[in-house]
This record gives sequence, C-alpha cells and structure tokens, in this order.
Amino acid sequence: MGIFSAFKKGDTEKKTKEVKEIPWLVLNRIEQIEEIKEQSKSIPVTIFKHSTRCGISRMVLRGFEKTYAIDASNMKLYYLDLLAYRNISDEIGFEFQIVHQSPQLIVIKNGTAVAHSSHNGIQADDLANFI
Repeated sequence: MGIFSAFKKGDTEKKTKEVKEIPWLVLNRIEQIEEIKEQSKSIPVTIFKHSTRCGISRMVLRGFEKTYAIDASNMKLYYLDLLAYRNISDEIGFEFQIVHQSPQLIVIKNGTAVAHSSHNGIQADDLANFI
C-alpha cells in the first residue's frame, strides 16, 4: 500500500452510469410520413427534428433523452436528422402545416399535428398529456 492510496479511495470502485434506452425510430424515408399518419390513429406519434451541427439542438436532445419516460407501447418516437433529410423535414412542415424550427418536437394524433414546440419549450414530461 503506497502513500497515495488514501487519496484514491473512490478510484478503486468503478462508478457506472445507468444508460437509458430511448425507443427511437429513425425517420429517413419520405414514405414514412404517411405511415406515421396511419400509426397516429391508434397511438400518439412524436417526431424529434434534430440538427446534428447545432450545439443548442444537441443540448435539447440530451435533456429530452434524460427525462423521456414513456414506454414504446404508449407512444412512437421518431428521430429525424434534418440535415441529412431536409426534404423530409420540409414535407413534414407542409403535411402538418408547421413552420420549420430546429430542434423541434411534433406530436401527431389521428393524422394531425396536435402540438409542437422548439428549443427550451421541448419537455419530455409534457408528452404524457397526449397518451
């Protein structure tokens, strides 16, 4: 036992972070918009539009993922990389009559957007109101 052992008390115990599994579905085909509208007739669907080059968008996404607690059987959760699929983002805006923002969260029920928010207005806890 060395002289510095007393200072390393916490180092010998590995600290593990619980990794939360988010039930993301990747939105990467324009045809999925019609599928989402159909799915939303039986279960609420949420689309998270994320800009992979934006620090604010990344911060909002991380906060969302930390607090998201809805089971996949109660809500479908889609992730859209809007830089890679800008055409899909544009079509979502047209189809649901929502002005594009990033980051943006859109809730769809019965084929219609019933709520949307952006930036700090995105709160995972609010989604429970749509189940």
